[in-house]
Amino acid sequence: MTHTPLRILLLGMNGQVGWELQRSLSPLGELIALDHDGNPAHPGLVGSFTDLDGLARTVQTLRPDVIVNAAAHTAVDKAESEPALCHTLNAEAPAVLARCAAASGALLVHYSTDYVFDGRGDHARLETDPTGPLNVYGQTKLEGERAIVGSGCRHLVFRTSWVYGARGGNFAKTMLRLAQERDRLTVIDDQIGAPTGADLLADVTAHAIRAAHAQPTLDGLYHLVARGETSWHGYARFVLQQAQALGVALTARAEAVEPVSTSAFPTPAQRPLNSRLDTTRIQAALGLQLPHWQSGVARMLSEHLQRN
Repeated sequence: MTHTPLRILLLGMNGQVGWELQRSLSPLGELIALDHDGNPAHPGLVGSFTDLDGLARTVQTLRPDVIVNAAAHTAVDKAESEPALCHTLNAEAPAVLARCAAASGALLVHYSTDYVFDGRGDHARLETDPTGPLNVYGQTKLEGERAIVGSGCRHLVFRTSWVYGARGGNFAKTMLRLAQERDRLTVIDDQIGAPTGADLLADVTAHAIRAAHAQPTLDGLYHLVARGETSWHGYARFVLQQAQALGVALTARAEAVEPVSTSAFPTPAQRPLNSRLDTTRIQAALGLQLPHWQSGVARMLSEHLQRN
């Protein structure tokens, strides 16, 4: 079977997921990648989500086959004090992209979050389960989802959670640093989810684009996280156990990580306690088996420690 190379517009190229998407999407065709400041390699094109008219003009000029939106307002606590900006970035800009995609027939790929749910209970949420966001970030991401679906454009929306990237800061690196500085750590144990690598999201996205391009019936909303579940406390202990196994000198070893409840760390934005997402639908649709969260975290840690 022959596949025509695709023209892909990637927005948010320098974020955790965007950085990995630059790698995973390149083999699919011509990739035009933009950040909020644009891209010197593509002068005149707008990647800023605060310039909605410029964003629309850029899509209309390029006429891509696929638009991949990896840009968002993700500072969850800060969103509480700047709801208008958060709404622009997470709801209005995706709505603009959706209208452009609907007009041109492009496929729009977009990332959403488990924060669209209320975090109650202990079951893994299905795509069809009722939503109920607890904070501004979750509410605006839900509005973005609805704008995309309501536009009638071809779309793949991936809800994910607990995303980390090898590039830049992340929870695991913070735990390593703190464990070298302190003799005891306290970490939340009543929030449950699956640490999910930006590299995994990017690779599955590339698979999904190829599949949906050939079979448009695959369009829709999917939950996409690594397999398994843990708490932040369990996550921290795993990180330190891996570091110890690799010979890293730690002041606070894994046994010294103490569990505490969410109430011990008050934040401006309320967090869901249950971030479990059921991935049965995406695995069946794409014929994939998602790896366990530990494998991705262990690989990221190994690479990080070897570089340092």
